[in-house]
Amino acid sequence: MRPSVREREAVTRWEVARPPWRGRTGGISLAGFRDRGTGPVDLPVIPRPAFTLIVEFGEGPLIVGDAVGRQQRGSLVSGLASGPARMRGENVACVEVHLPPVVTHTVLGVGPAELDRVPLDDLWGRSAARLREQLNEVPSWEGRFALTDAFLARRRGAGPPADPEVVRAWNRIVASRGQVRVEDLAAEVGWSRRRLWSRFRSQIGLPPKRAGTLVRFHHAARHLTTGGSVARIATECGYADQSHLHREVMAFTAMTPATLAGDAGLAVDHIAWTGHDTGETR
Repeated sequence: MRPSVREREAVTRWEVARPPWRGRTGGISLAGFRDRGTGPVDLPVIPRPAFTLIVEFGEGPLIVGDAVGRQQRGSLVSGLASGPARMRGENVACVEVHLPPVVTHTVLGVGPAELDRVPLDDLWGRSAARLREQLNEVPSWEGRFALTDAFLARRRGAGPPADPEVVRAWNRIVASRGQVRVEDLAAEVGWSRRRLWSRFRSQIGLPPKRAGTLVRFHHAARHLTTGGSVARIATECGYADQSHLHREVMAFTAMTPATLAGDAGLAVDHIAWTGHDTGETR
């Protein structure tokens, strides 16, 4: 299949790199981005079923701003489904890490519910600054990925692991593409709905139903990159109808499905993460 116009534009504007190997910590995915354009960057932040760690090392500033005017400048960690946001900057270069929520606490040392666009300097202090310096000094993406992977592996155990039942429930949601019923999840792990809701929310950062909504949206967003019928995508992804899909895409991105499908940011996201970013941990 020939690449679409927006995919060609994304490739022209962005250098995108991925390691050929999986990270040492289960389910973690890495990608590298370098802006090679001549003007400002303005891209939507695509919500996903993972915590996003951005370590910038480029010359220009990277700013993430949301719909209510909050802005975070520089390296940060972003939580699940924080709402519509855009990334802006110029001469951006960064390593981006996606962490399944079930390993986030043990790697970052902070509970998922507390992670909503937190500056890395607040989280890791001087260690974050040193990591940025080292990424800038390393001349290759392979070296940057190895450096980031080793840094995260050393941090494994900074917080407690998720309950096995929570891990099982999360993996089931991801495998079902967000379409498993909460009562079925509770029965599968042997907990009451109330206990599942409480433990899942504290260890994942969202309650099970909301997590399923996010996973379903992420699956639909990937389908939108194919340029297929929005009505067909709505049906295939488990939405009641096209209007249901429209409402959820608007809630997550402040764009219509058609606008999101034509956005270069979704194309960059697709190039970087397809086949490397399921959200499931083994």
